[in-house]
Amino acid sequence: MKFALKIFFIPFLLIPSLISGQDIDIIPYLKQIEAGELSDVKAKLPELKVKFPGSPAIMFLDGVLTEDGQQAVVIYQRIIEKYPNSKYADAAVYRVFSYFYALGLYEAAEKMRNKLYTEYPDSPYGKLAEANKIPDFKTSTQPGETPKITTPPTTRTDYRFTIQAGAFSNTANALNLKNDFERAGYITEMKEKNVGGTNFQIVYVGKFALRRDAEDFLHIIDSKFNLNGRVIEITP
Repeated sequence: MKFALKIFFIPFLLIPSLISGQDIDIIPYLKQIEAGELSDVKAKLPELKVKFPGSPAIMFLDGVLTEDGQQAVVIYQRIIEKYPNSKYADAAVYRVFSYFYALGLYEAAEKMRNKLYTEYPDSPYGKLAEANKIPDFKTSTQPGETPKITTPPTTRTDYRFTIQAGAFSNTANALNLKNDFERAGYITEMKEKNVGGTNFQIVYVGKFALRRDAEDFLHIIDSKFNLNGRVIEITP
């Protein structure tokens, strides 16, 4: 699924708080993009990458220029993971939140929104994220425990596809991957399957009504978790 660039545009009134103290001022480039001068900025990007290697500012600009939503998310997640204290991290979190929300991956979206609230409490993007209503979640807590979010009840007709992320003969390895998905806020489950007399633990992630949405999400998790998953149809 390709998202129009305007979905990921940041209101430019917020930009100065992002830029101050960074290695390069990308405000002029962002304003060019907003003015429709996309091709001009794209032409300058390769030179900027060479001149400022590893710059979170240039990485952020690269994400803004990336029209394919799934590829842009990979770039923003790299900023979040490698440069969590940069002036661009909160904007990157908000953009990942927006992408997950648009896909209907509400648990993952809620996780990113909470990250924005807790790790970047002064970020102006908190109010923007708050404007997007997440469907009601049920929470179950025990004294001293962190609230656990679960999705609302879903009927079988709501989704047709999932992603087979891995098959493991070692149960511990399967559980590790399943736990990684859960920490990321993704819907996941593990099932046992016998193949040629050997029992495998199959890890599935995500539930999607449309194949294209599952394929888009597959690219994200393959890159983020170094996997080689595949989209499969859910059978009753």
